Amino acid sequence: MTGPARIDTHHHIVPPHYRDWLLSRGVTAGGLPIPRWDVDTDLAFMDSQGIQAAVLSVSTPGTYLGDAAEATTWARKVNDYAAAIVRDDPDRYGFFATLTLPDVDGALNEAARALDELGADGIVLLANQSGTYLGDPAFEPLMAELGRRGATVFIHPAELPGPLVPGIPPYAADFLLDTTRAAMNLVLSGTTTRHPDIRFILSHGGGFLPYAAHRIALALQAHQQVSGVKPPMPHETILAELRRFYFDTALSANPDTLPTLLAFADPTRITFGSDFPYATPDMSAYFTRQLDAYPLDDAQRAAIDRGNAEALFPRLAR
Repeated sequence: MTGPARIDTHHHIVPPHYRDWLLSRGVTAGGLPIPRWDVDTDLAFMDSQGIQAAVLSVSTPGTYLGDAAEATTWARKVNDYAAAIVRDDPDRYGFFATLTLPDVDGALNEAARALDELGADGIVLLANQSGTYLGDPAFEPLMAELGRRGATVFIHPAELPGPLVPGIPPYAADFLLDTTRAAMNLVLSGTTTRHPDIRFILSHGGGFLPYAAHRIALALQAHQQVSGVKPPMPHETILAELRRFYFDTALSANPDTLPTLLAFADPTRITFGSDFPYATPDMSAYFTRQLDAYPLDDAQRAAIDRGNAEALFPRLAR
C-alpha cells in the first residue's frame, strides 16, 4: 500500500445475520440505521483512505437487548464472524470482541473465549449498558480480569439513559456526553487506578473531555468534598488519570478540535479512527482530509496514523 498505511482503531463490522436480527427487533444504532457491510466494500474504503489495517468492532447497541441468554448467543455469533474475517486476512484486520454486559458472568466467559480461543485483539464495551456506566461496582469483576490480562478496551458510546430532545438525534451530541460520562466514572470510581494495565480507548476524541477536563476535575473534587468522601481525589490526580486514556480521531480531526486534543492528550495515546461504515465514506473522508492538512511534524503524524496503534496491537506492526 502506498500512503500513510494507517491503523484504524474505530472501524465497525456489521455481520449480515446480526443486522437482520437488529432490523427484526426495530433497533437502530443510536438513531442511525444499521448499515450493510461486506469485506470487499470495506477494503475498498480502507484503500481509499490509506488504511492498512482496521481493528473491527460491533457498534451500539451491541448484543444485549434485555435478555442475557440472547446476548450470549449473539455475542458468540458476532465474535465468531469477526474472528473468521481476521483469519482470512490477518494483515488487514484485527477485532475487538463484543461482550454481554450488564450480564457480568456472561461477559467474563465470552472475554475468555474470545481472547484465548478466537485471538481477539481487545474488547469493545459500551459507555453505558442499560443505564449502568463503566466504573460501576457491578462491573468490577470484569474490570479486574481485563486488568489482569492487560487488555485493550475500546469504549463506544450508546444512547443516554434519558429522554431525547425532539429533533436532535442521539449520535449528534449525546454520544459525546456518553463517552465523557464513562471516562469520568471510570476515574472517580477508582477503576483506572486499580487496573492501570487496561488500555482504554475513548471514541470520537474523547467526546468533549479534553475541552472540559479542568472544569471536570475541579467539579469532581468539589463534589467529593460536598458529599463527604474522605479523602477526596485531588483535581490534579483526576486530570492525570483522565490523561491516561487513549483517544481516537474518529469524526474529530478538524482544525477546531485537534488543538485541544493534542494539547490535552498524551501524544503517544492518540490513534486514527474512521467510524466506517456508520460514518459514510464521504463523512469519514472529510475528517481524514482535515487530519492530513493539519500541521503536524512527521513523528507526530506517524504516531497518530499507526505508531501509537502498533504499540497497542504489535501483531499489526510492520
